[in-house]
Amino acid sequence: MKKLVMTVAASSILVAVSAIAGNYGAGKDGDKQVAQQQAQAASMDIVDTAVAAGSFATLVQAIQAAELVDTLKGKGPFTVFAPTDAAFAKLPPGTVEALLKDKAKLTKVLTYHVVSGEMDAAAVMEKQDLITVEGSDLAVSNIKISKTDIYTSNGIIHVVDEVLIPAT
Repeated sequence: MKKLVMTVAASSILVAVSAIAGNYGAGKDGDKQVAQQQAQAASMDIVDTAVAAGSFATLVQAIQAAELVDTLKGKGPFTVFAPTDAAFAKLPPGTVEALLKDKAKLTKVLTYHVVSGEMDAAAVMEKQDLITVEGSDLAVSNIKISKTDIYTSNGIIHVVDEVLIPAT
């Protein structure tokens, strides 16, 4: 399983590099455009980046309900494994609504997606387990990353296609 996740992460990195190279063409103008986009992304914090992306509305709603906005806008650095709206939609019916009503459980689930410090995809793949802010170990083999290394002013985001649930 770890090999599969590593392959997905490596593929994501190659796709991202190819997209940057291919979408902006060769030359100084393309290099300037890439640099400007990277600088803009890195100037926003984790929460602002999630809001701007448009595919994390449920995550942002959950962060607000758990009163974690100030924390995730704070100095950090943090590594966040951010589930998309589609990831939340995969949960059994009523799960998101129940979590939004139970701040303690919601906080536990959200902080299980966060690791202290800034870890790019290569650093994540070097580990077998990560210690989450929630306090539990997160097996790297259980993380299915679909997009890596989104740099923010206070950390890094890796997009995941599943909501990670800590053991109870």
